[in-house]
Amino acid sequence: MAKDDKNISFKDNDPNAANRKRDHIELAFKSHVTSGQLDSRFYYEPMLAAHPNKVAGEYEFLGKKMRVPIWVSSMTGGTEKAYTINYNLARACKEFGMGMGLGSCRSLLSGDVRLKDFDFRKTIGDDLPFYANLGVAQVEELFQENAVHKIKRLVEKLDADGLILHINPFQEWLQPEGDRFRISPLDTLEKLIEAAPEIPVIVKEVGQGFGPESLRALLQLPIEAIEFGAAGGTNFAMLEMLRDEDKVEIYEGLAKVGHSAEEMVGFVNELVAELGDKVRCKQTIISGGVKSFLDGYYLINKIKTDAIYGQASTFLKYAQEDYETLRSFVGTQVNGLALANTYLKVR
Repeated sequence: MAKDDKNISFKDNDPNAANRKRDHIELAFKSHVTSGQLDSRFYYEPMLAAHPNKVAGEYEFLGKKMRVPIWVSSMTGGTEKAYTINYNLARACKEFGMGMGLGSCRSLLSGDVRLKDFDFRKTIGDDLPFYANLGVAQVEELFQENAVHKIKRLVEKLDADGLILHINPFQEWLQPEGDRFRISPLDTLEKLIEAAPEIPVIVKEVGQGFGPESLRALLQLPIEAIEFGAAGGTNFAMLEMLRDEDKVEIYEGLAKVGHSAEEMVGFVNELVAELGDKVRCKQTIISGGVKSFLDGYYLINKIKTDAIYGQASTFLKYAQEDYETLRSFVGTQVNGLALANTYLKVR
């Protein structure tokens, strides 16, 4: 070192260095991740790309272009609180480029008193998918009343892209005010397709998923998509039992029957390979127990159909607060998904 080097003053380009290094020392032992804690679903490839400078991409789904492969799964409607939740969710869909399925629109079949809880096409915009929702029991009843025109009117009233038909036999049985199916949901669905072929239909379960034979039937129908509603998320059969505790001891086992999203991905992949050209429904929304962007990224890359992933209760937690709370949460999920796309390869 030259004798004058000690007098050289270097500009401090990292004013946070001291604090950061202190944090590193204090947190070093807490940050250990053992081999048993590693997420074995992915290969981590840190050498092949710079940090993503474009968070959103383009995902063609349901005839429209989404900027992220994330779907706001059906939740709620018909109450004052539902208005705030759905409005916040629709705003987030618009900002981040997500699609949205409304909660049950049953109340709109008899009047427009609660219309404001669902009327968010202008909020989400015309470029993103936005679907109305009815239970299969209500659709069966409308056919019995020769009132299928009410379904068409509902979709038109909301300027929705189509209808989600939710399938919920256990929920209806356990609900104190529940309906009873007189024909199978498959028969009702086929009648709907025949009576209103102009209405795109998504078929979803409500927290226990679909077994392979149900999926076999659905994949061969001209519907827009299957939404899993798999076990692991909100289970509406269990929810109804909690409303009537006398039923818990009797029926609790039913709520514990179902299929995880990962298991259903396996079912669909096997059926797609088996059915070949007989497959008419080629889009899936993977929902139910999808807790984070890592779950979603993994599952949509494992399935052999066009797919996005859906979340409900995860969004609900944040949508009840002010919009900025929800916005911050969705932003972290979208950024995380961009990092996964950049550095992770599904095994």
